[in-house]
Amino acid sequence: MIKQQWRTPPNSDHYSNGKFRNLSPTPTLSKDSSMIRVLLERVNRPRAAIPAVPLPTIKTNLPHLFSDAPAIVWFGHSSYLIVCKGVRILVDPVFSGHAAPMPGLVTAFKGSDIYTANDFPAIDYLIITHNHYDHLDKKTLASLLPKIKKIYTSLGVGKDIVRCAGNDLPPITEMDWWETEQLQQSISLTATPARHFSGRGLVQATSLWSSFVLDIYGHRIFIGGDSGYDTHFKLIGEKFGPFDLALLECGQYNLAWHNIHLLPEETAQAAVDLKAKVLMPVHWAKFALANHPWNEPPRRLTVKAKELGLRVTTPLIGQAVIMHQFYPNESWWED
Repeated sequence: MIKQQWRTPPNSDHYSNGKFRNLSPTPTLSKDSSMIRVLLERVNRPRAAIPAVPLPTIKTNLPHLFSDAPAIVWFGHSSYLIVCKGVRILVDPVFSGHAAPMPGLVTAFKGSDIYTANDFPAIDYLIITHNHYDHLDKKTLASLLPKIKKIYTSLGVGKDIVRCAGNDLPPITEMDWWETEQLQQSISLTATPARHFSGRGLVQATSLWSSFVLDIYGHRIFIGGDSGYDTHFKLIGEKFGPFDLALLECGQYNLAWHNIHLLPEETAQAAVDLKAKVLMPVHWAKFALANHPWNEPPRRLTVKAKELGLRVTTPLIGQAVIMHQFYPNESWWED
């Protein structure tokens, strides 16, 4: 077993009594909601929450994808590959067809799950933002493991990765907020705050949740993970901005859990706070974790972005975005 770089117990100023906490007080559910109400809404999920037809997608030949500027291929929800000058960075891959402890509970939309671990070449760096099932998938991790050279994640998530894939793992580096790791010459990764929570099963907040700042060959990318709106976006923007591209969640929101997930209008405002030149919305078009129409997130986002004068790119699943060169923005979800 390769010795892993993690700290037990974590030495962090936002960790106490065995739990991590957000920068601001953050109850998971709003005062006027309850877990029973949330479960009842899930049972009575509207048909519009799931696409009526298979989603349009593009099958990019990932082993042959090369670009001097960062190329980003989104696989639906929060999974995407960043390729630049031959370096490959994979974020929160979920290719098992579901985002829950057991198959069949939260299944992928038809057409959204065209990629598998077999489609991937060697991965230089895997980033896991936090340990929720829609970001850390046991089956996917086990399948990709032979191709991964190193893993970066939030404090406390290493033990979940070991539980998912066993002890025979590449090196794992856990990071606290504001810590920076030099991945190689001209590539650095900084963990930054997010307003969310963690948990697999009933135990919550024993590992950290993060966003990340990726500097890669002079290009700056914000990897948003999951987060509700708060002042940390402006703080990160002041410290690290401007960003060439921000990948921010835009989907699976509900006023019942507004503290921990962005509404589409807040996604646009967060990009402005980050001083992002281009926004790419993720965390949608693959799983129904909320009851809003599946294509409502980009509709609301693009309206607000236009109001704010913010550039948005909305690629199809599998379509390569080439930073500074190609930002697809067709409203494909309307078809």
